[in-house]
Amino acid sequence: MADLVKLVLKVAVAASVIVLGGIRAQAADLVIAMPNWSSGQATANILKVSLKKEFGIDADVVEMGTLIAFAGLNSGQVDIHPEVWLPNLDNLVKKYVTDAGTVAISPIGVPAWQGICANRTAADKYGFKDISDLSDPKKTEALDTDGDGKGEMWIGAETWSSTTIERIRANSYGYAKNLSLLEMPEDVGMAAVDAAEATDRPIVFACYAPHVVFKLHDIVRLTEPPYDAAKWKIVLPTEDPQWLSQSQAAVGWDAAHYHIAYATSLRKKHPEVVRFLEHVDFKPEEAIDMSYAIQVERQAPSAYAEQWVAKNEARVEGWAKQ
Repeated sequence: MADLVKLVLKVAVAASVIVLGGIRAQAADLVIAMPNWSSGQATANILKVSLKKEFGIDADVVEMGTLIAFAGLNSGQVDIHPEVWLPNLDNLVKKYVTDAGTVAISPIGVPAWQGICANRTAADKYGFKDISDLSDPKKTEALDTDGDGKGEMWIGAETWSSTTIERIRANSYGYAKNLSLLEMPEDVGMAAVDAAEATDRPIVFACYAPHVVFKLHDIVRLTEPPYDAAKWKIVLPTEDPQWLSQSQAAVGWDAAHYHIAYATSLRKKHPEVVRFLEHVDFKPEEAIDMSYAIQVERQAPSAYAEQWVAKNEARVEGWAKQ
């Protein structure tokens, strides 16, 4: 297993070299990392459109995972990341923001939370109300969708930092033994929620807010023991091949929030952009609208961003005049 982890890490590093090599070939003034979730896709494009409108600066939006984005911010090959979630990325923030000083975090964050959710059918008909219910194999049989007698649970996309932590939490709570933990793109995970709702089947899945799923369906958040820093030890795969056995997190998430991050090299290159970024103040309800437009209405993030900036012209100008 250790050899497998080392191989995966080598592949990840090689992939980052290839991606960053591609970034270096870009001709735009700035590079904005775009995560693979809808609000992040919308925000990345809103920043691109706003920077062009207010400062005449061209920016390329490039989809990439968080680790690659932070490596690019550290080297200056990436200038902006639109959504850095905390506490998920505390390890990377310590490495690049606190210790290296190559990355900065905007002071204005969007409040959020993370946890495990169930649809109303799972909660009321099958009794999934507390995290301890997932450790009962007689209950989790109801979540079986492939006929093997073992339930399935989506814990996030492969590149998300929260997905690693959800696997740690599942292992710590014990329900990793009787549930198959699925990692797949968010639109696939949310399609499974839609299908369960349409067929009145139970489903339990990793969730976060703000998110459009709470606008679309009657979703219940499972209760958990409150966050306790003494019981929350997260070791990332990049830090230790034995990360799973070295981690422990059998409590709920700490309060979450997310911020824009930028390379500190931007302070000399474009100080006006830094002032702009540090005054961007998206609201939770706006993140839900962004998710709805991209996930449900299937709007292209770039087209949505053009419309958003046009509708919020005075607000964007206010950010630029700070």
